[in-house]
Amino acid sequence: MPHILIVEDETIIRSALRRLLERNQYQVSEAGSVQEAQERFSIATFDLIVSDLRLPGAPGTELIKLGQGTPVLIMTSYASLRSAVDSMKMGAVDYIAKPFDHDEMLQAVARILRDRQNAPASVSAGAEPRANGKAAAADKGSSNAANGEIGIIGSCPPMQDMYSKIRKVAPTDSNVLIQGESGTGKELVARALHNLSRRAKAPMISVNCAAIPETLIESELFGHEKGAFTGASAGRAGLVEAADGGTLFLDEIGELPLEAQARLLRVLQEGEIRRVGSVQSQKVDVRLIAATHRDLKNLAKVGQFREDLYYRLHVIALKLPALRERGPDVNEIATAFLARQSARIGRDDLRFSSEAEQAIRHYSWPGNVRELENAVERAVILSESPEISAELLGIDIELSDLDDDDLLGNLPVLSSGTANSASHEPTEDLSLEDYFQHFVLEHQDHMTETELARKLGVSRKCLWERRQRLGIPRRKSNATSDN
Repeated sequence: MPHILIVEDETIIRSALRRLLERNQYQVSEAGSVQEAQERFSIATFDLIVSDLRLPGAPGTELIKLGQGTPVLIMTSYASLRSAVDSMKMGAVDYIAKPFDHDEMLQAVARILRDRQNAPASVSAGAEPRANGKAAAADKGSSNAANGEIGIIGSCPPMQDMYSKIRKVAPTDSNVLIQGESGTGKELVARALHNLSRRAKAPMISVNCAAIPETLIESELFGHEKGAFTGASAGRAGLVEAADGGTLFLDEIGELPLEAQARLLRVLQEGEIRRVGSVQSQKVDVRLIAATHRDLKNLAKVGQFREDLYYRLHVIALKLPALRERGPDVNEIATAFLARQSARIGRDDLRFSSEAEQAIRHYSWPGNVRELENAVERAVILSESPEISAELLGIDIELSDLDDDDLLGNLPVLSSGTANSASHEPTEDLSLEDYFQHFVLEHQDHMTETELARKLGVSRKCLWERRQRLGIPRRKSNATSDN
């Protein structure tokens, strides 16, 4: 059982983190400061140290030296994010920003321990600390590629295609643009690309471009010199510089201001940066992975995104399918979330009812994986019996409307030769939504809403919702015929 040392001066955070790790089968010791850790424990004997950056007395980075090769995961608030990046340059294996998600912490811990276990003996013994992370990157990349460690749940054909592309693209240094709706897991794809690359032992710096104020984003990304602006009391390295030798992941890159886009283009074209307030440029070796839910090509056409930057980013484009397009994957993902959330509260008797499983499969999940995870977490917390219902998940759809596969078999055949022009279009190979639209347009002049719904095998509520989604207005003559 891996032994983890937590060093955190906030008692509430320390206790919560200890419970989280112990519930997930880790042995945990704790201390409130570096000095206390030194007095109570032999620091170098731990498998992992998780430490706050700012501690009373010595900072958490002191544990890097005291650990003698033991990996150190630094926790930091967003306000001191650049200090955390500096700590990685000092040898910290990774950092995690507060407030962190439980799953994010568990994934980071599992990844670090796995890397430690798979590392060559000389590295794991601490013979050569990871100062810049470049030396051992190739070994980790080839090891992961051989094992196919993508780290994403799902086996539907679109995801299998995605995994194949990840394995092909990861070993290269090509820029990658990941596209997909919010909540589909774009950062997981970025992490897989990094972990399977030759840069895997170097930092992967993740930046949410939408979360940084526009006035600060250039300083955050490219750093600044002392006196460059009010409050710049000392020079700082930016996040691009911190990713030197590794991977820079820019999430929601469509939100990046045009001036910052011009600076980023220089990084991609020339491989160099210039800090805000400096006249000197410096070389950086960074692989860029960007993600967005927006259409950058259209943004470029209207002048909201640099066209030259778009084509620089669009070397390799990966399109993540929405959760509603992944078929039975949704139930597999939900089951994984249920197991994870059940472990958090110490229960092993929770399960989805058959109606809940059906509802999970057929609900559209507009918020994608993130919405599913939140729904499962809420249901686990509120559940009073072992069986979790669709209602507890917050899925407000009628079970009679759910099974699209069954619905396809029950759809009536379109009659030939009607007055509606839609009926003259070929009906072979139509999607379910196309078939629905054709049928409603053809028959709504002489059928009530109840009759239409019954012929389609759905409820009137489902009929109304699909009308709204497909933009099919009700005929005025039909509006009162059901009343």
